[in-house]
Amino acid sequence: MTNANSALVIVDVQNDFCPGGALAVADGDAVVPIVNRLAVRFPVVVATQDWHPAGHASFASTHAAEPFSTIRLDYGDQVLWPDHCVQGTHGAAFHPGLDTRPVQTVIRKGWGRAVDSYSGFQEADRGTQTGLAGYLRERGVRHVAICGLATDFCVNWTALDAAAAGFEVMVIEEACRAIDLGGSLDAAWGAMEAAGVRRTTADAF
Repeated sequence: MTNANSALVIVDVQNDFCPGGALAVADGDAVVPIVNRLAVRFPVVVATQDWHPAGHASFASTHAAEPFSTIRLDYGDQVLWPDHCVQGTHGAAFHPGLDTRPVQTVIRKGWGRAVDSYSGFQEADRGTQTGLAGYLRERGVRHVAICGLATDFCVNWTALDAAAAGFEVMVIEEACRAIDLGGSLDAAWGAMEAAGVRRTTADAF
């Protein structure tokens, strides 16, 4: 059940993260009808959007490296991904089945060439803020429900940062899909549970 203090945060439901995309999450497009049903039930709805420039620091091609390898950047370890969600491309666009009419604001992240961003709240340097926390507070939000892609990366980081910012946080499990890279899904659920993030279902709203 939602109330006037609730927000839905839809994380990165973009073409490149869905089947056929450059960094496809298995079954990623299955979240779309669930997210659409949820979005109309919340008074505040936000969507995040990966928005990388060409040659981004998180791209394996930028470093002539193998995708999914790891390097050390100024802000810490960085997994290197296939080129994805490049600004203005089809891959960066929201999935065509996603009903964006309920979305009141879009938070673009990872737009700086040198810093990646999984979280909708701050970039991976853990200092550059997106403004999402302030937006939610000004809208009177206290409870944040999160859905989207991928559970173990951008959903996880967004949920952890929402909890750290003082919101009561829930992740709607069947409205998410995971990459599960080297046990990352179990690790993400463990981190979220430790931070006080609750797992919930779409039927709860």
